[in-house]
Amino acid sequence: MAQATFSVRMDENLKQQFDMLCSQFGMNASTAINIFARAVVYQRRIPFDITAPDNAITREGAMQAFMALRKSAEKNGIQDMPLDEIHAEISAARSGDKK
Repeated sequence: MAQATFSVRMDENLKQQFDMLCSQFGMNASTAINIFARAVVYQRRIPFDITAPDNAITREGAMQAFMALRKSAEKNGIQDMPLDEIHAEISAARSGDKK
């Protein structure tokens, strides 16, 4: 049987965890992917359930969250914070900087 190469991109940490677990099963990642592909073809479906989280965002839910944030801002005296300060706060939070 002719062989084909199959390349997959994934998060490096996920790959390391997957490789380690496959090793514990006594196989490599390539063998595990082949088992998965054979199961999909044989069963003609993904061999496990794939579901979305049950936390769909609704307009009403988003408005409630916005109003809660607005009340919190008023309570903390930051409802009139200038936009450049807001951006600075967001940038600091994303980079992990503490003020």
